[in-house]
Amino acid sequence: MEKDLLETLATKCGLYNDDTNAAITNVQSLDERFERDNLVEIYNYFLSISKNPDVLMVLIQCVDRFRDKSSLGPLLDLLLMKNIDSSEKYVNVRVMSAKAIANLKDTSAVTPLLYCLNNKDENYKIRLTCADALGKIGDRYAVAPLISIVKDEEEKSVYLRESAASALGMLGDIRAVDPLVSILETQKGIWNKFTFLKERIIEALGKLKLNDDERVFNALKNSLTDESPQIRINAIEAIMESENPKSVETIRTCLLEDKDEEVKKNALIALYNLVGREILDEVAEGDFSDSLKMEAVSMISEFEEDYD
Repeated sequence: MEKDLLETLATKCGLYNDDTNAAITNVQSLDERFERDNLVEIYNYFLSISKNPDVLMVLIQCVDRFRDKSSLGPLLDLLLMKNIDSSEKYVNVRVMSAKAIANLKDTSAVTPLLYCLNNKDENYKIRLTCADALGKIGDRYAVAPLISIVKDEEEKSVYLRESAASALGMLGDIRAVDPLVSILETQKGIWNKFTFLKERIIEALGKLKLNDDERVFNALKNSLTDESPQIRINAIEAIMESENPKSVETIRTCLLEDKDEEVKKNALIALYNLVGREILDEVAEGDFSDSLKMEAVSMISEFEEDYD
């Protein structure tokens, strides 16, 4: 479409007026008048000229529906905008831009995303979203910077370290194994403040599926004694996925000895996935708590329904 036509359309939609609600309504009604390719071009142009954060949020949702590569440029411009307005609304615009960029899965976005991720003066919400976007895009160029974030004990935001750990799990690069396990093996007193980081690291190691790595398996096994039930549950799931020959024995020990009923239930589910129906019968008929036996009976009923 000609630029003059796009400009006329922007004026008619009210992008230069102060009536935000009217502009949003007009933008949302465009898909009743234009075909896909024209809509993408219109939305991209509007993204490049609008200064209204509420309108921009709607426009980002619009381009994210189509996920057309041509939207990458306008989205990156929004992500990288600085010193325009530091209000929460503009932060949300940039966060939403990073999410839409992730959905495009274009590796040319990796460098700008890393720029925001590595800028410690940047808003933490934006850095979090960029870490997640890098994991979703899947470019291994991001592995080293993400490892640096996870390892950085001086990083102010532990949430960012969590997001970086999750992204490393999505990337699946074995370079992440040693630093992730090293953090998991840490036994500092302050460590209990970073329970969620441990959870994300365990999840990431589970996704890497290094069944022949004894150090990884031992780190996961040791996590079964952590004081946090959720960490123990995450460790059970990771061990189940590891395909290590000692997985069944390790999880069975957890089923028998853990004091938390929810952890035991997750151990039962994991064992069912690994060995099948026999573990359900053993628990249903054995010396276990009533709640665990009920869980086993319920799973047997589901098993029989699926079998039938």
